[in-house]
Amino acid sequence: MAARLNLVVLGKQGAGKGTQCKRLAETYAIPHVSTGDILRAAVKAGSPLGREVASVMDSGALVSDELVIQLVDERFKEPDAKNGALLDGFPRTLAQAEALEALLGEDGIKLCINLDVPIELVTRRLSARRVCQECGAIYSDSDVEAISGTCANCGGDVIQRNDDKPDAIRKRLESYERDTEPLLAFYEKRGLLVTVDGAESPDDVTAAIKAVVAQRGLA
Repeated sequence: MAARLNLVVLGKQGAGKGTQCKRLAETYAIPHVSTGDILRAAVKAGSPLGREVASVMDSGALVSDELVIQLVDERFKEPDAKNGALLDGFPRTLAQAEALEALLGEDGIKLCINLDVPIELVTRRLSARRVCQECGAIYSDSDVEAISGTCANCGGDVIQRNDDKPDAIRKRLESYERDTEPLLAFYEKRGLLVTVDGAESPDDVTAAIKAVVAQRGLA
């Protein structure tokens, strides 16, 4: 790959970002970088930055943009990110997008993929979602019935998270719409925004994203 393929994947909670990032990471041999994963890894590693993150999270406060940017910077320096990365859950705000642009410089974001899914559909998806408390594997409620609430990967308990319940879903989606609108304008102004219909089948969504990447000569 001639240049680093740095992609931002945006979309409402339940839009299928995780599924698409996993597929694209395999296709382009670049890591799927999730903000949540970075935070958990930093805390687990016990590095000075990780301890600072742990202290903030233990207090119930939100991790600051400055700390998140430092973690993202560290992640981009790891060997597996030498050809680029898929960013999922970051940036979340205009301030983060501007900081990311300053951080990456010439190796900046090559494309911002917006997975557009109607609110009604993501609400149904989130309401049906169940998560393993141990390994984080995601299931639908029908999967959970088949495995009696036990994770097929690690044997952990599979539960419905509090933030996947109706009132929490509504608040999360409202917050997303409020914070993401400026982000979409930010990337559109730079000619980097591409909107993909995330309501299609996972295979069709993947094909649409790969077609755009190819059309732009990025891979």
